Amino acid sequence: MELSHLALVCAAIAFSSIFVVSQAGITSTHARVSEPSEEMSLETFPPPAGYNAPEQVHITQGDNAGRAMIISWVMPLNEDGSNVVTYWIASSDGSDNKNAIATTSSYRYFNYTSGYLHHATIKKLEYDPSKSRSRCSLHIRYYSDLGQTYASNQTLYNYMSNPKGQAVLFVGDLSYADDHPNHDQRKWDSYGRFVEPSAAYQPWSWAAGNYEIDYAQSISETQPFKPYKNRYHVPYKASQSTSPLWYSIKRASTYIIVLSSYSAYDKYTPQNSWLQDELKKVNRSETSWLIVLVHAPWYNSNNYHYMEGESMRVTFEPWFVENKVDIVFAGHVHAYERSKRISNIHYNITDGMSTPVKDQNAPIYITIGDGGNIEGIANSFTDPQPSYSAFREASFGHALLEIKNRTHAHYTWHRNKEDEAVIADSIWLKKRYYLPEEETA
Repeated sequence: MELSHLALVCAAIAFSSIFVVSQAGITSTHARVSEPSEEMSLETFPPPAGYNAPEQVHITQGDNAGRAMIISWVMPLNEDGSNVVTYWIASSDGSDNKNAIATTSSYRYFNYTSGYLHHATIKKLEYDPSKSRSRCSLHIRYYSDLGQTYASNQTLYNYMSNPKGQAVLFVGDLSYADDHPNHDQRKWDSYGRFVEPSAAYQPWSWAAGNYEIDYAQSISETQPFKPYKNRYHVPYKASQSTSPLWYSIKRASTYIIVLSSYSAYDKYTPQNSWLQDELKKVNRSETSWLIVLVHAPWYNSNNYHYMEGESMRVTFEPWFVENKVDIVFAGHVHAYERSKRISNIHYNITDGMSTPVKDQNAPIYITIGDGGNIEGIANSFTDPQPSYSAFREASFGHALLEIKNRTHAHYTWHRNKEDEAVIADSIWLKKRYYLPEEETA
C-alpha cells in the first residue's frame, strides 16, 4: 500500500470578528448560546444494513515510525473471515494482495456486551520516496471533547468539508457515554458510527480524557478505561510505553507525544520514567517539530476546570522548556484559548517566584476542548485576562496546523458558525529548536 502525500496548499486567510483587546491578549466577544447542546439520539446512527456488516471502522498509525496502520472495526458475529483485512499497493493491479489477521475481543460492561472488536495491523507500508521526513509538509486537525450532539456534528462536518486535513489528533473525551445512566455503552457504538466517515479514511490518534475512565463503583465497574482501551488501540509498545494511555508517534517532520492526565505521573511512576527517556530520543534533524497532547490544560484562564492540570505542569514543564517543545494541545475546558510562549519554572516557595513569564524556549499552550459536547460551552473566563493568554473565545470549533517546512508552520482555529467554519484565530509559528524568535498573529 502506498501512502499518498497531499501537495502543499496555500490559502489566503480572511479574518474578521469583534474583540476586546487588553495588554494580555484578545478576548473575543462573539456570542455563542451557552445552554447544553442537544444530543443526537441513538436512532440517528443505526447499525449498517446487511448480514454481519462491519461498522465503526477507524484507522490509526500502527507504529512509531509511520510505516504501519491499525485498522479497527466491529461486527455482531465472529464468523470465519470476519477478522481479515486484505490490502495491496495502490498502483498495482491487485495481484499482490496481502492479508492481515486481526486480534478479536469483546467486553462486558454492566448489562451490556459489546460486538466483536477487531484490530488488524498492516505493516511495512511504503513512503513516498520523493519525500524526506525532515522536510515533509503536513496538515493536522485538532479537536477534543466532541460527544454526539448537533454541535458535534457541525464540528465534524466543518472539518471534513476542508480538504486540507491529512490526520486528526484528538485530545480526549470521545463518546460521553458516562453522561448517561449506567454509562450507556450503546453510546460508544453510536459514536463509532458517527465519526466513521472521517476516522475510516484518515488516521486519528487519541489522548484519553476523563470521560474515557468509565469508573462506576455503583454498578461494580471498577476497571478504569475499559471501553476505551478495548475499542481504541494505539501503538504504545512501539515507543516502549507500558500503557496505551501514553505513547509517541512520528508523522512526517513531527514528533508527537501523548500523555495521560489521569494516570500517575510523579517521580518514579511509569509515565514519568517513560517521558524522561522519550524526550531523549527526539532527533530534531529528522523530526524538527515537537508536539504534546494532554487532556487537562496547564494554562487555562477559564473558571471551568481552573488549575486542574497544575500538578502535572509543575512536574513536566521544566522538561518541555529544556527540550523546546513547540506546542501543547489540551482539551477538557469546553472553550478555546491560545497562550503566548510562557513558562513558570522558577517557582520557589521562599521568594514567591511563581508568575508565568515570556519564554521563547517554551511551548504555546492551546486549549481545544470545543468539539461540541453535551455539556455546552464553558463561558466563564476570568477577568481581567491574564498576561499569558493571547486569544480566547467561548465557542465550538476545531483547529488546523499546517507544517510548511522544518522552521515554519501556520496555525488556524475555525469557529463553528451556522453551516460553515470561520477562521477566528491564526498565527505563524516558528520552530523553537531553530528559530526561538517572537511570533505574531
